[in-house]
Amino acid sequence: MRLFKAAAPYSTLILSQGSGLWKYAVLLTRVARLHFGVFILFCGLTFALLAAWAVNPNSSSDLWTNCTTLNGVSKCDPADTGVWIQAVQALMILSIIFCFLSLLLFFCQLFTLQKGGRFFLTGAFQIFASLFVMCGAIIYTVMNPEWVPAKESYGFSYILAWVAFPLAFISGLIYVILRKRE
Repeated sequence: MRLFKAAAPYSTLILSQGSGLWKYAVLLTRVARLHFGVFILFCGLTFALLAAWAVNPNSSSDLWTNCTTLNGVSKCDPADTGVWIQAVQALMILSIIFCFLSLLLFFCQLFTLQKGGRFFLTGAFQIFASLFVMCGAIIYTVMNPEWVPAKESYGFSYILAWVAFPLAFISGLIYVILRKRE
């Protein structure tokens, strides 16, 4: 009986450390899920997965194509090759590259970073990815009235780009704040 009483403080210490590790593992899983979700969102916004940056009942435009529907027949043409649309395309591709590199850096730092270290590099890359999306959306917003007819409205990809920006930025801030535990 004495043995159990003497071991009691140590067992609570082990349990509390174990639950802390469990919470940390859950936190890392959630952060990785958020990061992966942002990456998928970036890919969907940039490539024709969620293609609708500008829409009206008979047409839709994304970063790469302009599609029109006449008499039930859809026709898609390549997007205008204006300098500003190429800048938006380049910024969106850069956001994907930086987000992917940030994800790789996260997993590399997860295994190589010293205990107590922060994921600064991962966070910086993710914040850059968010800033690239923001800049692309700003350029699209400013130049859209010159390129898209007034009868068209912003599509869901455009709106999701503005949603992706704060998600990626928050993800980057979480990485900067996050400390590695054993």
